[in-house]
Amino acid sequence: MDKKPAYNLVVLKLSGEAMMGSQEHGIDAEMCASLAVQIKEVRELGVKVAIVVGGGNIFRGQVASKAFGLDRSVADYMGMLATVLNGLALQNALEKIGVQSRVMTAIAMHAIAEPYIRRRAMRHLEKDRVVIFVAGTGNPYFTTDTAAALRATEINADVILKATKVDGVYTADPFKDPSAKKFKRLKFIDVLKKNLRVMDATAISMCMDNNLPIVVFDLTKKGNIKKAVLGEDIGTVVN
Repeated sequence: MDKKPAYNLVVLKLSGEAMMGSQEHGIDAEMCASLAVQIKEVRELGVKVAIVVGGGNIFRGQVASKAFGLDRSVADYMGMLATVLNGLALQNALEKIGVQSRVMTAIAMHAIAEPYIRRRAMRHLEKDRVVIFVAGTGNPYFTTDTAAALRATEINADVILKATKVDGVYTADPFKDPSAKKFKRLKFIDVLKKNLRVMDATAISMCMDNNLPIVVFDLTKKGNIKKAVLGEDIGTVVN
């Protein structure tokens, strides 16, 4: 018997780095295509999918502000525009394989994407469209992690699936510290107390206040998005 999904409505948080694939910068077409196929698999389970995408593969506001002496607000707005590029690339990949999707932006740009309106987003999801949220929250000084927590709360999502390059949350960076231990489950308050780099503190606090669980898992293994949706033991659950 086929396993039933553990969630009905998920928000998939993709970092900009996820869009790079094996490249050092920019958008990898093969990675976009792979992500689209994996998202389609989840949709075929009857699960509604919304996506929040970062822009770090193109431009990271906080880093650029320090490196180039840009005003932080200006740098953050530039980073928000980078998320729009990623969102459009992902939409294109989804629609190539027959998955209807809508890009909704927190910063108005009517020629290329719909403005984010909560009720309209809910309607798209009801019609089984994948909704891709871009431009973060539309405000500087907030990360796309916070945007994911905000949008997930607004649309009454069951969970945030945070796709990363590691298979969960560790006591330290497992790439730098071989002795780092993986957590199977964590409480929100422990993430804040231990200063674990799951999501930024604002996002974690919002998820804690709204009892919104986070599943952190490894995106580099194909099929893991589906496994996360099915509730399989592939990462770290924060609740």
